[in-house]
Amino acid sequence: MIIAVSGKGGTGKTMVAALLIRRLSEMDRYELLAIDADPDSNLPEALGVKVEKTIGDIREDLLEKRDKMPPTMSWRSQLEYDAFGAMVETDKFDLIAMGRPEGKGCYCAANHVLREIIDSIAKNYDIVVIDAEAGLEHLSRRTTQDVDIMLIVTDPSKRGITTASRIKELAGEMEIKFKEIFIIVNRVTPDLESRIPEFTEGVDIEVIGTVPEDGEITEYDFKGRPLIELPPDSKALNAVNEIADKITSL
Repeated sequence: MIIAVSGKGGTGKTMVAALLIRRLSEMDRYELLAIDADPDSNLPEALGVKVEKTIGDIREDLLEKRDKMPPTMSWRSQLEYDAFGAMVETDKFDLIAMGRPEGKGCYCAANHVLREIIDSIAKNYDIVVIDAEAGLEHLSRRTTQDVDIMLIVTDPSKRGITTASRIKELAGEMEIKFKEIFIIVNRVTPDLESRIPEFTEGVDIEVIGTVPEDGEITEYDFKGRPLIELPPDSKALNAVNEIADKITSL
């Protein structure tokens, strides 16, 4: 199962991705791979792991030295070797960070090969959770082409729900198919909870769950503490736990 977590910037998609990974890892039933596909690369910090090298770094290094490589050396093999070397392994999950976007020059061949390598790596896992780029870039770049479940995180704002609608529309235009697509409404205050149906009226995407406004999230972000360390009574954590349980029962 490949799960992509998307949405406009600042809605809390990385928080949702991190807590989703925590819940899935606690089930002790799945081999998990986390992919940070956002150039801002906040998922490692949220998960409490350190990334030494990203896929973007590997691509840049190889493009710099490709013309100097001996004819007997396959640059594809080198890319594959380096990609595996960039993976962070933990007891609960493994992590790959895609890193910075392209600089100057042609990246088409390298990106194509790297996408194939990442797909090959992902097949070794039961569940892959992708923290996608904010907005619609991940669709135009086809980084989430083969996704089983797309989760669009939005705050309770008109702009957020508009982005959710546009993601679905653009996916249809580009013939990118998801088996399931859901909305998660984040930072919901008690007085807004009952108004969620009104908020999402006219949007043809099911709301799989809501995440309440949680001061502990703000506090952890302020102190730079990993969100994966939130206490068991965290309101946001328990809300994402319920969403994770729904996903695994689909």
